[in-house]
Amino acid sequence: MANQYFFPPIDPFATGVLRVEHPHELYWEQCGNPEGEPILVLHGGPGAGCSAHDRCFYDPSHFRIILLDQ
Repeated sequence: MANQYFFPPIDPFATGVLRVEHPHELYWEQCGNPEGEPILVLHGGPGAGCSAHDRCFYDPSHFRIILLDQ
């Protein structure tokens, strides 16, 4: 089976929770190059979540990859 990802799997270097209107919060994570060009990744919708799969579409040596999850 061919590799379905463009770049190898990576782990986030930072994660957290952004509190929005009570009682809601957004999970966020950053991976790739902390000094790189920021790119914001939005997934397909509520319940889809962020995954290791979502981190593999962008060059981690160039981009600071920011993912949000509801």
